[in-house]
Formats: sequence, structure tokens, C-alpha cells
Amino acid sequence: MIRRFLLSFVLCLVGTASLAQQVQPVDRIVAIVDKDVVTMTELRARVAAAERELRRQGTAPPDRKILEQQVLEQLILQKAQLRLAKNIGIQVDDIQLDRAMDRIAESNRLTLPEFRRRLEADGIPYAQFREEVRDQILLSRVREREVDNKIQVSESEIDLFLEENKVATTESTEYNVAHILVRVPEQASPTQIASARERAEKVRAEAVGGADFAKLAASYSDGPNALRGGSLGWRSAERLPELFAEALKGMKPGEVSAILRSPAGFHVLKLVDRRSAGTVAGAPQVVQTHARHILIKTSEAVSQDDARRRLLDLRERITRGGANFADLARQYSEDGTAARGGDLGWLYPGDTVPDFERAMDALQPGEISQPVQTPFGWHLIEVLARRKADVSADRIRQRARMVLRERKSEEAYQEWLRQLRDSTYVELRLEER
Repeated sequence: MIRRFLLSFVLCLVGTASLAQQVQPVDRIVAIVDKDVVTMTELRARVAAAERELRRQGTAPPDRKILEQQVLEQLILQKAQLRLAKNIGIQVDDIQLDRAMDRIAESNRLTLPEFRRRLEADGIPYAQFREEVRDQILLSRVREREVDNKIQVSESEIDLFLEENKVATTESTEYNVAHILVRVPEQASPTQIASARERAEKVRAEAVGGADFAKLAASYSDGPNALRGGSLGWRSAERLPELFAEALKGMKPGEVSAILRSPAGFHVLKLVDRRSAGTVAGAPQVVQTHARHILIKTSEAVSQDDARRRLLDLRERITRGGANFADLARQYSEDGTAARGGDLGWLYPGDTVPDFERAMDALQPGEISQPVQTPFGWHLIEVLARRKADVSADRIRQRARMVLRERKSEEAYQEWLRQLRDSTYVELRLEER
């Protein structure tokens, strides 16, 4: 497993100085991004990884030239974000990086020296691997600083949201959605806008005609989920951009939406499935749950299967080996609760995403879940206790603010990526065969 994990990590993570340093003389530059370059070695490695991931999902990869263009655009965006991180002074110091490396080694049940030897036995320079981990942390911090921390929700927006959801308890719906984005440049000319719309109409026509939506997404989408078949996974309506939620209300599973327009460009949605998510509580008294969890995030470095296997191993250590849940959470959990042993405190209905809440609600106090997947990664959940509690007006407004921030987040990120891409100097050389 360690060999498969490490090879996947190295093939998927790109855009590092260490890779550039190892380029052979026969290598060539396929794009210049500001002061950085993308090499053919980087591009081919990333394309091969994308093909494997699509096949694993049961999706036939698109034509190689189309896939190269898609992957190259992702590499350009990564380079641009890393350059921005450098320019604005975002850094990951060696102490933070050492901690991240310790967690990776521990997740593979190895000491750091053992992990290093295993890397080198697989032909992967330890310094290169370490810098790739640093880059992934930098990308996360850039988004947090430039997008997430700037999202604002006004009191009037909260008032409107509460007015629209004033029924005390309503049935909530979740949607399994796939998405294609045709990005429109900032300050685009009428000709550019018309060209983008024409492209979106062509994609939609093929989807309505029965073409594989996942393959269309991998071929044409400018969204970050393109190489995962455009899948957004299961989302509640309140955790989707309002534009998407409104369109999905009247759709049936299998249907493709009309073309939707946002500041980022043109969107085409496919409703893969829908299901009831139970009730959304707004009543004066509800049941609270005291829970804790261990989160393993998925990324280009950690596949879905890797994350799930790690949690199964941790669950076995707790239930059969007598390990302490809180101690393992401190060692392995990848969110802000790790220092508290994974303790989430007393949760109200709606505080967590539906998949997490559904799994948590099915547990008895003292019971530990099987691995649970959510948009944040994979979780191991333990319920500690339950109680009835009143819901104050402040609490209701706090939850509304959280929902509205999340609704805005992805849309704001797409708009920011568009602006970053348009403002970055890019010289393409891929066609210089």
C-alpha cells in the first residue's frame, strides 16, 4: 500500500522546484507562467495520473490531446497560486512542515526515518517529496487568505434567509450533482462571451443527447472537479450556490439543466440523484449531540481508498486494541479539533454537513461509526452523549450566517481563480511539438 500511495503522491503533485531541477536535457517547456515554467515531464506525469483516476471511476478518458490541455490549465493555476503565495509572503516554515511529514509517516504506520528510507527505496528523493507537501499546504493557505477570509454575510442577508426558511421544521433535500463550467475571462468582449456560450451549448447538447457527462466534464470543464468527472458529490440545497439550488429544485435524476450564467462563466449541471436529508430544525427545542471525530482529508496526495483504509485501521485499534480515541485524534486528525482529541462539543441539528449528521444520528452514545465520507474528507465519529436544548434567536442567526458563508465560498473561489488566471502572464508552448 505504501508504494502505491507514494507513487500516486509523486505523480499527482506537481509544480515544484525540485521537479524542475531534475528535468533532463531532452525535456522541454510547455508553458511559461509568470516567472515559472511547466515542463513536459510534469505534464505527462499529471496526465497519466488523471487517466488512472478517470478509469478508476469507470470513466473513459478523453482524447489525449484534449486531456493534455485540461491538465495543463490546472498546472498553470497551481503555478499562479504558488507564485502569489510567495509574492504576498505566505510561508510554511520547517517546523510546520516537519509536523506534516510526521503525520504522513504515522498514517503509514512508520517512523519518519523508516518513511524516508521507503521513499528512497522507491526512487523518490526525500527533499522533493517534502517540498511537494509544502506546496499543498501553501495552496490551502492561499485560498483561506484570499477567498474564505474575505466572504462577508450582512444582517439583511440573514434576515432574508430566515424569512425564506421561517417554517419551524421543513423537509430538506440533498442532491448528487455533476458540474461543467465554461469559464469566461474577466472583462470579456462580446465575441468571447458568445464563444463561451456556444461552447456551453455544444456541451449541453451532447449531454442531453446521451453522451457520458463525466467524460464531457473531463474534456471541456474549466472547474476544479473536471478530472473527477465534474462530480460535486452529495450537497444539500443550502450548501450549493443559490443559482444551482434554484435550478435543481425542478429537475429529476438524470436530467441536465439549462445553461446557467454566473460571474465565473456558463454552467451546466446534471442531477445524478436526489434524496431526503431528514428535517431542518428551527423549533425552540432540539436534541443536541456531544461527539468527537477523526478526519482524514482527501487530496491529490491521499486517495479516497487510502483515507478510508486508514480510518478502518484506527477503528480496529480502538475497538479491538483498546487504543484511546482522543489520543489517536490528536495524532492523526487533520482539522482544528485535533488538539482537543477530536472533540466537537455539543452540536445542534444542522451544525454539520448532512452525511456526517446522518451517520452521527444513527449512533448510540459510546458507539463508533464506520468511516463516513463528507465533502471535507473521511471521518470516524464517536457519540459521547445526547441532551435536549433550547435554540436561541442568536443561535438561529449564527447558523444562518454559517450556511450563507458556505453557499458563497465555492462561487467566490471560482471567481477568484478566474481573476488570478486572467492577471497572470502565461505563454503556451504545448503545440510546439
